[in-house]
Amino acid sequence: MAQDLAGALVGFCNPLLDISAVVDDALLEKYNLKANDAILASPEHLPLFPTLIDSYDAKFLPGGAGQNALRGAQLLLPADSAVFVGAVGEDDYAQRLKGAADKAGLRTNYMVNKNKPTGTCALLITGPNRSMVANLSAAETYQFSHISEPSNWKLIEQAKVYYITGFFFTVSPDTIDAVAKHALENGKTFTMNISAPFVPQFYKAAVEKTLPYINILFGNETEAAALAAAFEFGTDDIKVIAKRVADLPRASDKPRMVVLTQGAQSTVVATSDSDEVRVYAVSPVPSEEIGDTNGAGDAFVAAFLAQRLLGQPTDVCVEAGHWLGGEVVRMIGPNYPNGELKFTPSGSFAPSVERI
Repeated sequence: MAQDLAGALVGFCNPLLDISAVVDDALLEKYNLKANDAILASPEHLPLFPTLIDSYDAKFLPGGAGQNALRGAQLLLPADSAVFVGAVGEDDYAQRLKGAADKAGLRTNYMVNKNKPTGTCALLITGPNRSMVANLSAAETYQFSHISEPSNWKLIEQAKVYYITGFFFTVSPDTIDAVAKHALENGKTFTMNISAPFVPQFYKAAVEKTLPYINILFGNETEAAALAAAFEFGTDDIKVIAKRVADLPRASDKPRMVVLTQGAQSTVVATSDSDEVRVYAVSPVPSEEIGDTNGAGDAFVAAFLAQRLLGQPTDVCVEAGHWLGGEVVRMIGPNYPNGELKFTPSGSFAPSVERI
């Protein structure tokens, strides 16, 4: 008998409309940006947004890492399985974001700020790299009072798995804390993403406070390195980092899993209940087929969590993540292929194993 997954996955993040353009290195240098990074916009970055619109072939794409991931997960799950929560303005940009969610069948529960515009994210594409500059605007006004309303808290009570991006530490740590404690008290699964190097660099105290509640932590190699530096691990070995994070103190007896992707390189998985670190090879997408890499990490999380909710083992979750990430890098922007998305496990996907 199929399990009931209605409202089983709830996610929080900053819903942003992406303004994506292929640019040259000179533009990156002008705004002191790295080719492959994610930062919050400072006042000196604000002219970048009209520059992209006026001087480049900019495309407007529905974005925000958490909503991207939840859209992908919903496409792989039964109807009405996923709900996304965040703050938007009362404007056309918000309608574009909701329209993209509706197209994927993703339910949204937005807090609407009538005094600020919907947030945007400049996506600067140079070859296979992408540099993200987020102007949060309405997104940064999200308040715990929204989800704590009884009609909204029912979403939390109904869910089985929670996914919150590290970006949300900059917006509503109270919400993260409340959802994490609810998950702990009710034996549910609380997952997060490191999301960007600046999160452990500048929000270490918040990360450290929340880590005991995290059952699954996602990240990529640069984010993992930043976390290792912030926590003074004294290593840049991604396998050791994964195991060290998995073994940090936990608030429950439930094991912690750490899942670290490395683009076209291998994905590393470590858990607190085993000295085995699993390394999963990636089948690279041919360079001539790559649109851009934006959204690939979100797609990995989407497929991983969807398969997890469907009761699949870790090997299948990782294989699904690789598959959907590969599909998304063939697109321009954080878009999913048109038509029905369906993942079929190969039955032969397996990692190499190292003991740490």
